[in-house]
Order: sequence, then structure tokens, then C-alpha cells
Amino acid sequence: MTSIDRFLSDEQDPKAVEKVIGKLNDLLTTGEELLYLAVQKKPAVNLMPDSIAVSNKRIFYCEPGNLGLTMNFKDISWKNIKEVSFKEDFFTSKFICVPEHGENIVTEYIPKVQARKLHQSASQQLEEFKEMLRQQKLEENRATASPISLNAQPLAEIPAYEPTPEPVQPLIQIAEVVEEPEDETTLKLRKLKTLYDKHLITQEEYEAKKADILDSL
Repeated sequence: MTSIDRFLSDEQDPKAVEKVIGKLNDLLTTGEELLYLAVQKKPAVNLMPDSIAVSNKRIFYCEPGNLGLTMNFKDISWKNIKEVSFKEDFFTSKFICVPEHGENIVTEYIPKVQARKLHQSASQQLEEFKEMLRQQKLEENRATASPISLNAQPLAEIPAYEPTPEPVQPLIQIAEVVEEPEDETTLKLRKLKTLYDKHLITQEEYEAKKADILDSL
């Protein structure tokens, strides 16, 4: 299969394809590849048909000029395309490109089979481009998110609350006994009682002495 045979699978005009492919190959950038090519088929004279080519980076619109001696190329990248669609009539179809800004680009007289495959190829590339943008956006969001500093000082630990124990009050308060000094009379009576307890004096003597002490008050 030659370099143009894969663009002739749906009854594209071989002469138009050969002329367009030769020019388009010079316009491709690094990593760019042509995926599909559709050629107009006008109902009357089809000597200078327009062509639409889809690459993995953009859509090319190829219009012959100067009675077919020259070829005018216009392109629109996937980032500037909002959506693509096609509309079938009785015999042919219209391929419609909706840009992000500006008027829709409508190309008529595209054979139905070619219009379907052109739409399929363009839709797939547009979805892949949107998915790539979505992934890039996610990566940018992750990169711009505030990083957690590994050198951040730890928060001071708050000591656990421990209630201060209240002093335990004794259930029974012991009364303080204050000893008052004994007077002379009391001392005499205490000594007298001690003598009696030790049987050093008789009861009669004890009673007599006790009466004397009390009488002296």
C-alpha cells in the first residue's frame, strides 16, 4: 500500500487525494500524522473539489485555486474547536465544525461514508485532546496546592486537665484540750487523795484534813 492508498478506501478522488497529500505532508509538524481525508463530490462538475483532512493536532481545509493550479490551506487546532458534527441529505452530507469563537465552518457535498468516518476521526481526536487538557489541569492543581511543610513546629501539647484534690476534712473533729494550771487548793486535795489511796493515812485522817482544806477557802 502506497502512502496515499489508505486515503482512498472510501472512493475518494485519487487525483485530488494525491495533490492534497503532497502539499499536506510539507505542512505537518513534528509528531503530527494525517488520520483521514475526505473529498467533496459535487453533483455536476467535480474538477476542483475541496478536501478536509484530520490529523492528531488539527483539521485542514484544502481549497483549490487558480483553476486547480494552486491549493489554499486553512487549519484549526483542536484547542480552538468546540465540537464537530455532520448532517446527511438525500445523496451527500455536510460536515460542520463549531469553533470556540466565530462562525461555524460548513463543508457541503461530502459523500455519506466519508462524512461519517471524518466525523468519527475528528470526534475521537477532539475527545483525546479534551482529556489531555483535563489531566494537565489536574496536575497543575496538584502542583499549586499548598505543600505541607515538613519543618513545621509541632503544636505545643496541652496538658491534660487534672483537678486539684480538695483537702479531706476529718469526719470527727477532735477538740483541743487546754489544760489550765491547778490552783493550790486543788493540789492539796490531790496530794491528800494520793496519800489516802496509798494507805498512808486513815479515812478519818483523810476526812479531817479534807475538811480543814475546804474550811480554809
